[in-house]
Amino acid sequence: MIEYLLLGTTFGFAAAVQPGPFTAYLISRALTQGWRRTLPAIFAPLLSDGPIALLVLLVLTRMPAGLVQWLHLFGGAFVLYLAVGAWRSWRDFDAAAATPTSTERSLFEAATVNLLNPNPYLGWSLVLGPLLLKGWHESPAHGIAVVASFYGTMIAGFAGIVLLFHLARGAGPRITRALVGASALALAGFGAYQLWLGTAAWR
Repeated sequence: MIEYLLLGTTFGFAAAVQPGPFTAYLISRALTQGWRRTLPAIFAPLLSDGPIALLVLLVLTRMPAGLVQWLHLFGGAFVLYLAVGAWRSWRDFDAAAATPTSTERSLFEAATVNLLNPNPYLGWSLVLGPLLLKGWHESPAHGIAVVASFYGTMIAGFAGIVLLFHLARGAGPRITRALVGASALALAGFGAYQLWLGTAAWR
């Protein structure tokens, strides 16, 4: 049991701190909307990873290259759309009058970012899926331990990131605006990189 808890915790921590579109989205939201409106978005993987896990465990034995390519393309386009929104927040920045976004919208956007991100598919097909099946064959409790420790650690890591960048807002409007601009550039960079990966097969 301890072995599977450690494996799930380690992989969950790595997933939380790894730079990517989802993390960049959380940072952008925390800077512009604050932690209260952003924190619900950290639970988006619990919504979007369910279909991904079923797809990987019940249908796929390995991730087809064609599917990953299209996920990169659609994901890149959506992340660029979010980058435009972050850029507008930077352009029209007003520390005293940020336009609030509903928690439902934040959760939907975060789930969409995660659903169109190839990393959860690859993670489930290459790491979590095999670990879950191996642990489950030994004991259902082992399989549950892997998944619970992974998501518990990853969500806790995302919460820490949201709170950290929320606190950064207290550094003053000039610093906050600069960080919002940096988050827009990060989202644009991730979106462009996703599109570049998606067109790799055509080059």
